[in-house]
Amino acid sequence: MRWIRYTADGRTSYGLLSGDTVSAISGEPWGAHSATGKTHRLAGVKLEVPVIPRTFYAAGINYAAHIREMAERRGVQPVFPEKADIGYRANNALIAHGEDVVIPNDATEKINYEGELVVVIGKQVKHLSKADAMSCVFGYTIGNDVSERTWQRGDRTFWRGKNADTFKPMGPWIDTGVDIDAMQTIVRVNGQDSLRFKTNDMIFDIPTYIEAMTRYLTLYPGDVIWMGTDGTSPDLKHGDVVEVELTGLGVLRNRFVREA
Repeated sequence: MRWIRYTADGRTSYGLLSGDTVSAISGEPWGAHSATGKTHRLAGVKLEVPVIPRTFYAAGINYAAHIREMAERRGVQPVFPEKADIGYRANNALIAHGEDVVIPNDATEKINYEGELVVVIGKQVKHLSKADAMSCVFGYTIGNDVSERTWQRGDRTFWRGKNADTFKPMGPWIDTGVDIDAMQTIVRVNGQDSLRFKTNDMIFDIPTYIEAMTRYLTLYPGDVIWMGTDGTSPDLKHGDVVEVELTGLGVLRNRFVREA
């Protein structure tokens, strides 16, 4: 099932997407909800960020090739994580499919994409075992963890390098029925393939992260966990269009524009 969050007739709500028809609901997909009887054509609504999370989590370095390539760029030896490491991102940075990523006018040229699988939590949980960890997962969406690398290296908390306004495109929908083991992540810049990797080729998988997190943190419905990326990105410039495709899930597309 595919769920979208959309705006139509001045109202933002959730709907179930079937083909190009949106069936409106009242409530949230992971909670109590009911069909309203209203339908829309997908082309006639504005897609919004599929969920505004209570807490926005992001896995640390979680793919081997990404670690190797970033270390090579810095001229250092790669260091691989010994355990699942979680960080945070900011809701102010979220934008929807089709909206522009705005590069601040004083940013350097080191603007990079990071195409990521996003896990959407569907119920409140704590102290889950690895065996039970997936019981709290509602579905999946797509994220592009945009980074300004010079700021990322210089700002201790990543407050600009990772969390500037518009730096976190997410969407276009939440899918509850995808096969992660069969999934490929494909990133295109201006229609040309830039990166391709097996989505589930993670150092630490989703259950490992959820087990580690819920030992200390309560996860709530609507929380999201961005699972990291593989490979590296070219430096993006004004006018570039980046598409992040997760096969079987969809395509997240955003244009990059430099602030005037």
